[in-house]
Amino acid sequence: MSLAFFWVLLASMAIGLPVAFAMLLAPGISLVLEGKEAFFLMLTQRLYNGIDSFPLMAVPFFMLAGEIMNRSGITLGLVNFSQAFIGHLRGGLAQINILSSMLFAGLSGSAVADCSTLGKMLIPAMEQNGYSRKFAAAVTAASSIIGPIIPPSGIMILYAYVMNVSVGGLFAAGIVPGAMIGGGMMAMTWLLAKRRNYPVAAEKASWKQRGKATKEAFWPLMTPVILLGGILSGIFTPTEAAAVSAAYALVISLISREMTWKDLPGVLYDTAKSSAVILFLVGSAVAFSSVVSLSGTPQKIAHLVLEVTHNPLLLLLIINIVLLIVGMFLDAGPAILILGPILGPVLMQNGIDPLHFAIVMCVNLTIGLATPPMGLVLFVASSISNTRVETIAREMLPYLAVHIAVIALITYIPALTLTLPRLFGFAG
Repeated sequence: MSLAFFWVLLASMAIGLPVAFAMLLAPGISLVLEGKEAFFLMLTQRLYNGIDSFPLMAVPFFMLAGEIMNRSGITLGLVNFSQAFIGHLRGGLAQINILSSMLFAGLSGSAVADCSTLGKMLIPAMEQNGYSRKFAAAVTAASSIIGPIIPPSGIMILYAYVMNVSVGGLFAAGIVPGAMIGGGMMAMTWLLAKRRNYPVAAEKASWKQRGKATKEAFWPLMTPVILLGGILSGIFTPTEAAAVSAAYALVISLISREMTWKDLPGVLYDTAKSSAVILFLVGSAVAFSSVVSLSGTPQKIAHLVLEVTHNPLLLLLIINIVLLIVGMFLDAGPAILILGPILGPVLMQNGIDPLHFAIVMCVNLTIGLATPPMGLVLFVASSISNTRVETIAREMLPYLAVHIAVIALITYIPALTLTLPRLFGFAG
C-alpha cells in the first residue's frame, strides 16, 4: 500500500474534520484509490473490536470517578490540606496551586478537569492576594498538565491498549516524572516569588491545624493509595481498580453530603458523553493502525530515520522534538493513537525499552496541552481568567523550561522512569 492515507489524514484534519472521522476517512479513501475495497469490512471490524475491550473499560470508570470528585467539592479539602503545609511560604498561593494539582492528579487524571476545577477557585483568590491575573492563570495551566502524568491517567490507558504495554507499569513509571514536574515548578515559583516579592498565603499553621486539614482530606487522599496499591500489588487489574475508584468516590461523596442521589443522573450522563467520544476515537485509531501496519509505514519510517542516525541518544532527541511540535497542534489522546503505532516500533528496533519510550511520549504530548497554538488547558485558563491565551503562554515560559528539563532528564536517565516499574515486576 502507498502512503496516500497519511496525506488524506493530514488534509482532513487541516480542514477541521474531527480526528476520529479523519482516521476512518483517510484509510477508506486510500483503499478506494488503490482498488482494495474488499478491506472495508476489515475497517468496520477493527472499529468495533477496538471498542470491545475489557481493559478499555478502565477509561469510563476513571472518568466517572473524576466527575464525581469534581461535582462533590472534594477539591476544597485538598486545597486546605495544601495550605496548611505550605501556605506560609513566599508565593504560598502559587505553591498551593501546584501541590493541589499534584494531589488532584491522583483523583481525576485529567488536565482539563484540574485546570477548570482549581482555576475557578484559585485564580480569583491569587488575584485578590496580590498576584497578577496572568501569573495566576499561567501557574494553573502549567501545573494542570501533571494530571495525566501522575496516575491514574487516561492517556496512559490508551497508549497501553494500543501498544500492548502494561497499564500498571505505565502508572508506576509516571509517578517520578509527575513528582519531578511538580517539584521543579515549586522551585521555580520560589525563585519568582523571591524576585517579584509575592506574598505569603497565610501564617504558618500549627500541627493541630495541619492535623485537622489532614483529617478532612484523608479519604480523598486515600484514593491513589488504594488504586496504586491494589494495581501494583496485584490485588486487582487496572480495570477493576477503575471500578473500585468510581465506587469509592461515590461512597465518600455521599457520606460527606457534598453530593446527593439527585446529582447522580447528571454525573452519569456527562460521563457517558465523554466516554463515548473517547471510545469512538479509540475504535477509529485501531482501524487506522491496521492500515498503517498493512502499508508498512513503521518499517519505512524506521528505514528513513536510520538513514539519519543509528545513535539511540540522537534518535531520542529527534523523536522528542517531533513530539513537542506535534503536541502543539494535536491533543495528546489522538496524537498517541496516531503516532504510537508508527514511532513505537522504530524505537524498539533501536533497543529503547517500550515502557521508557511510552512514558517519554506521554509526558511530551501532555506538555503540549499547555503550549500554543492549540493547548487545550491554555484555553480553559483563558476563559476562567478572562486573559488572552498568548499572554498566559508568555507568562508560563519559566514553567515550560521546567517541563522541557524534566523531559530531557527522563529521556536520558531511563532509571528515573523504569526503577519503580522494575521494583514491581513490570519492566525488564
